[in-house]
Amino acid sequence: MRAKWSEVEKRIVEFIKQRVNESKANGVVLGLSGGVDSSCVAFLCVKALGKDRVLGLIMPERGVTKEEDVNDAMEICKILGIEYRYIEINDILNTIIKKVGEGCKIAVANLKPRIRMILNYYYANELNRLVAGTGNKTELLIGYFTKYGDGGVDFLPIGDLYKTEVRELAKYLGVPERIINKTPTAGLWVGQTDEGEIGMSYNELDKILIAIEKNNTENIEKAELEKVLKMIEGSKHKREMPFIAFVRDLIET
Repeated sequence: MRAKWSEVEKRIVEFIKQRVNESKANGVVLGLSGGVDSSCVAFLCVKALGKDRVLGLIMPERGVTKEEDVNDAMEICKILGIEYRYIEINDILNTIIKKVGEGCKIAVANLKPRIRMILNYYYANELNRLVAGTGNKTELLIGYFTKYGDGGVDFLPIGDLYKTEVRELAKYLGVPERIINKTPTAGLWVGQTDEGEIGMSYNELDKILIAIEKNNTENIEKAELEKVLKMIEGSKHKREMPFIAFVRDLIET
């Protein structure tokens, strides 16, 4: 098992190097939430580029983001020796809401990752760097990310790893156990958890997604399979480039 994760690490590290070198970028910027996904990506980016070419952004919402998560994000920066910026997003969020009015719960919640995306790209533009995404394959497949929010990135180092596989790679890389084992949350509101929103555990979800990928769903409960297939289909637009209305033939005739 250890040999497998060694090869996975090597391939992802080479992928990060290639993306940065081809773009003639100076390094990467990534948001650090204190969770396993962003921690894992930070470890991989440092292995690929060195600590001086990786900038972490810690962007909590005061009153919503757990202090534990902020501390864990800072601990990752300390372990890796990377520079970071700490930016509370409350003032930015409140300014937008004051201008447009209080929207529904989901509309307001989705503003938060979009604000963080803007900050990621501000520093990426300022420093001539790329934004390293922290999304995993599980979340990408079911659309559990905000379009033009945490989905707004330049490349996805762990985008081909299911959540349960990210945990395994994180163990191999040396990410602290408490971060690997903590309850996943996007921190969109107080008490929010990923698995609560999705409606099943990542272990259950990955089992179904892998069965779908292998076209071997005979042992999957029908209701659960249909639920996951519905999530995949309903989020298809998040994984595609915007549709274009083709009119070139009309213009050039």
